[in-house]
Amino acid sequence: MTLADLLSAPPAIVAAGVDVFSDALRAQGAEVYDVDWRPPGFGDPAELAALALDPRRAAANRTAVERIMAAGSQLVDVRPAREVLGLPDRMLLHAGPPIAWADASGPLRGALIGACLFEGWADTAEEAERILAAGEITLDPCHHHRAVGPMAGVTSPSMWMWCLQDPVHGGQAFSNLNEGLGKVLRMGAYNDEVITRLRWMRDVLGPVLAKAVRGPVDAGADPVDVKSILAQMLQMGDEGHNRNRAGSLMALRELSPAIVAVEGVPSSDIAAVLEFAGGNEHFFLNLGMPTAKLAMDSARGIPGSSMVTVMARNGTEFGIQTAGTGDRWFTGPANTPVGLFLGDYGPEDANPDIGDSAIMETYGVGGFTMAAAPAIVRFVGGSVPDALATTERMYQLTLAENPAMQVPILGFRGSPTGIDVLKVARSGWLPQINTGMAGRVAGTGQVGAGLVQPPQQCFEQALRALAEETRAA
Repeated sequence: MTLADLLSAPPAIVAAGVDVFSDALRAQGAEVYDVDWRPPGFGDPAELAALALDPRRAAANRTAVERIMAAGSQLVDVRPAREVLGLPDRMLLHAGPPIAWADASGPLRGALIGACLFEGWADTAEEAERILAAGEITLDPCHHHRAVGPMAGVTSPSMWMWCLQDPVHGGQAFSNLNEGLGKVLRMGAYNDEVITRLRWMRDVLGPVLAKAVRGPVDAGADPVDVKSILAQMLQMGDEGHNRNRAGSLMALRELSPAIVAVEGVPSSDIAAVLEFAGGNEHFFLNLGMPTAKLAMDSARGIPGSSMVTVMARNGTEFGIQTAGTGDRWFTGPANTPVGLFLGDYGPEDANPDIGDSAIMETYGVGGFTMAAAPAIVRFVGGSVPDALATTERMYQLTLAENPAMQVPILGFRGSPTGIDVLKVARSGWLPQINTGMAGRVAGTGQVGAGLVQPPQQCFEQALRALAEETRAA
């Protein structure tokens, strides 16, 4: 066959991977040959066998999934971290697994410095660095306190927290308030603009939201059903991690009547709160994250379960936890997201992955439901077929489909839920996360957004630990 023959004849296509590519090509009249191929798996055969043959596993995973599906999420209060978390002076919480100052990345260091300035523990960035390096400030993961925080996730005693409860299992979960976009603490920025905003959030936003949330609940009204908002936003073009436009507007719709009715507050403050919330596309993210945290925490401590309950990153390491191994962390070096950059920033400016917000993917939304929000690819990169294929692939790694979190374009199929360590190891595929990118240098702020996966070794360690637990049972 000549080159001319090749270019003039109808194309014959060989496709490997999920069916969505082949189906799309066939719909256009192309001749497609499917090859049943998938990436090679990983893990020691003896460990894979031990976990696969564990007689407890099926029932344990079924219990874990049932608890996740049943979990609810109600917004019941807004209070300072020192009150609801018992956070003492000179302690800061951060995203991801445990880490020391010496190992902290640029954006985490920037956020820790900014928190020290905000709390008044230091007057200059240099003084903040000194006390942090000297160990005068205790650092601990948000996850150790039933809390989650996006990006650096730094939470200090004076910051106000969303307080959510699970009416089914009785759990509680917390998250700080979202700062909006631009130069923000969670991205590692700590200039005067950042500190001024944090003080306004402490002095105005937090107290107003507290009265708006607490007043109706104290008067006997039903708490805001945050899980319901999350379910609705998936049907309105959001995926619950990097795109929260519909969710933020629905949350504001629920809260605004009570905000307007708050007494004893200047009308200018009420207007500022409404303007801030209405202009913050990620306002809902800090409500969605503790909703996911509530569900995943309900599945903790189930012997024999191979389901992942936490995925979190501190900018240096990526860590996961499983239902069958409790609070034990399995960690590896965090990968750097690949995606789109703001302004003149490029790959060399991006820090490795950071944030507790991967709790959304752990729950089965975010990067797992990109098919519900095809417009997200304009922010994180890729294409609409990529978004569809990603969601299809995540079904291969999970234990169930969540009927409460439906994906319209897939015939309202439930979202892929319950990451299974064994399925990840057998397939060789890793969970997909879409995320923001913080600047590598402290103080930079956000440089872009993109896609990232956990390091394989997190799952290798979890597989080994689960196999050891199986043998010891």
